[in-house]
Amino acid sequence: MMRQAEITGNPMSDAPAVNTRGYLTRRRAVFVIAMLGIVLVLACVVALALGSEYVAPNEILVGLWAKLTGAASPLSPEHEVITFGLRLPRIALALGVGATLALAGAAFQALLRNPLADPYVLGVSGGAALGSIVALMFFSQVAFARPLLGFAGAVAATFVIYLFGRREDDPARLILAGVITATFLSSIIAVLTSVAENVKLRNITYWLLGDLSSGNTQGIVFIAVATLIGAVVLVTQARALNLMMVGERDAFALGVETARVRWLVFITASLLTGAAVSAGGAIGYVGLTVPHLVRLASGADNRLVIPASSLAGALLVLIADTIARTAFAPRELPTGAITALIGAPVFVYLLLKSR
Repeated sequence: MMRQAEITGNPMSDAPAVNTRGYLTRRRAVFVIAMLGIVLVLACVVALALGSEYVAPNEILVGLWAKLTGAASPLSPEHEVITFGLRLPRIALALGVGATLALAGAAFQALLRNPLADPYVLGVSGGAALGSIVALMFFSQVAFARPLLGFAGAVAATFVIYLFGRREDDPARLILAGVITATFLSSIIAVLTSVAENVKLRNITYWLLGDLSSGNTQGIVFIAVATLIGAVVLVTQARALNLMMVGERDAFALGVETARVRWLVFITASLLTGAAVSAGGAIGYVGLTVPHLVRLASGADNRLVIPASSLAGALLVLIADTIARTAFAPRELPTGAITALIGAPVFVYLLLKSR
């Protein structure tokens, strides 16, 4: 069977080129995914160990095995609560938020053929943030209010952006509609925060900078389901996105239903953004930088970029959140501030390298 050439090129350029590293093989894909998975597991163990109270990694592993088998745990009651009651839910939430944001960023960049396409640039996160802030201000006692309203805000923003930016083979129009929508939503958020009470204002401000301290079973299940469904949908559209990176007209000539793919990928990426923002706050630079780093390391074939970006995004947010809660323990920093400190220099490096 003849293998198709991988469509790739400079990750900071709009024009794809032929990848000099060759074809995407099953062996290379499995190797990349396996390496990211191993590093992610090790990072989770380290994150469970670090904090105001140190817990030895070997005790954590034995305690996890005891949880699975029902054996006696070697951990003290205090360490049991700290490890499995406080740190583990937060780590699970960080993994889910990072994976969804990176998936959304990889999908937007491939669909719009623009290296700056990002959930925050496109305004989708603004809709999710507005819905979540409304929930924090007026429905704080209602269960699932924040994820549901955040999800609804992302859906509403998505349809507005798609309505005004829809045009055949013109991704720049969608980006322009997203920037305008994001500006408008930011002004509404500013008005709401200016009239909020002091306690709610502090919670909203901290949440807007990225807050993973409120990880609970409901939020973890919500983000896990959203990540799984979104990843499956995007992976099934990876081949079509590879062809659409050359141009939608060429892809249509090759048999791709470009209108259906564009609608499906845009809606899926937007809903992933809404799930991430409503669960963990506004954490930036994940969807912007992670797909670039994955393309630099493994090429631009979306069959590999999409699943690898989800693992790399989960790893980035996990590292950032671990730094945020341990750098000045017992005080915590916003996770979004750490991702910005990591992501901004990386993106500047990519820009300078592309020149």
